[in-house]
Amino acid sequence: MNERPVRPQLIVLASTYPRWKDDHEPSFVHELARRLTSSFDVVAVVPHAPGAAVREILDGVDVVRYRYAPAAFETLVNDGGIVTNLRRAPWKWLLVPSFAMGQWLAARRLLRPGTIVHAHWLVSPGAIARCLGAPYLLTSHGADLFALRAPLAVRLKRWVALGARRFAVVSNAMADEAVRQLGVPEVTVSPMGADLQARFTPDLSLVRDKDHLLFVGRLVEKKGIDILLHALPRVIAERAATRLTIVGHGPLMAQLRALAEELGIAGAVDFAGPLAGRALVDMYRRASLFVAPFRPATSGDQEGLGLVLVEALGCGLGVVASDVPAARDVLAEMPGASRVVPGDADALASEIMRRLESPSLPDAVAGRQALLDRFDWEAVTARYRDALLAIRDASSAEP
Repeated sequence: MNERPVRPQLIVLASTYPRWKDDHEPSFVHELARRLTSSFDVVAVVPHAPGAAVREILDGVDVVRYRYAPAAFETLVNDGGIVTNLRRAPWKWLLVPSFAMGQWLAARRLLRPGTIVHAHWLVSPGAIARCLGAPYLLTSHGADLFALRAPLAVRLKRWVALGARRFAVVSNAMADEAVRQLGVPEVTVSPMGADLQARFTPDLSLVRDKDHLLFVGRLVEKKGIDILLHALPRVIAERAATRLTIVGHGPLMAQLRALAEELGIAGAVDFAGPLAGRALVDMYRRASLFVAPFRPATSGDQEGLGLVLVEALGCGLGVVASDVPAARDVLAEMPGASRVVPGDADALASEIMRRLESPSLPDAVAGRQALLDRFDWEAVTARYRDALLAIRDASSAEP
């Protein structure tokens, strides 16, 4: 009787992860993890959050959510991310030791011979991976690289990066910064993905709304939503029917609502909250123009990739974005996309009006194929699978 071959175990360490199915929190770590279950026994070790299961099988992934505080205080991660939450509420630094220790203990219990680790973010999952002693692939997503610039934090990040068997960043924009700041000898550019074959696709049977602007993302400083709100009165003055839908949630919600009232445009702005699934895709398919006014935050944090740009273009929606490195990386030579000076509301308003006057949509063939080659989950998963298997093979060959 043939025994079933033992598959390699992959432990995924992350700080941001869906709390339940169809959660509005960013899901790219889970989307990659569930696609890797065809090659690995995948266990995701992630922080618990109020209302979430402590352990469950989610799309084939064994999700272990470790406890790091009483339920009411497990608020370090969600609704803005760790860096944003620490800046808003400095008392949450008290949660960091138990947050890191809890992840280390949970992952340590799960280790078995031949385990490899994929750590998302330099701090703290990356530091935990280094302490575990198992070979690991490290992926930096942006905030962990661009923010946390204190000397001690930089030394910690360098120690984590140099200990990885492979170090990946999600955009070309981050590669030079990783080499400069961390001194790593080699960086791989491996973006996260979007489902461009079944989900984020055009629907030519739908008629796009007229003068309907769309933003999707967390309501945090680096997204630059205040710049878009300051640009909107000028657009409305020329095109009175213009309206803006803001999809997402975050710590700046109340502040942005107040700004819309102050600017006299509250009636033209719909704060739709988080949307997922078909509702989000329909929004991409019906809007006139996607606007991404990214800009560096005062902490130094900036956009690492901007998958929302990929999702919009995948649905056949034209894009206007700030000319920050991450957007430049995604949109360079992409049909249906244009860029403006970051932080300049007048320049943004002018480009929005130009694009609404003469809509330019993504090329249904050439532009879409470029997106598929770089960002479709099938291609992205293959790249990460090959990297992880190479780490496993190299580790197995070591004495």
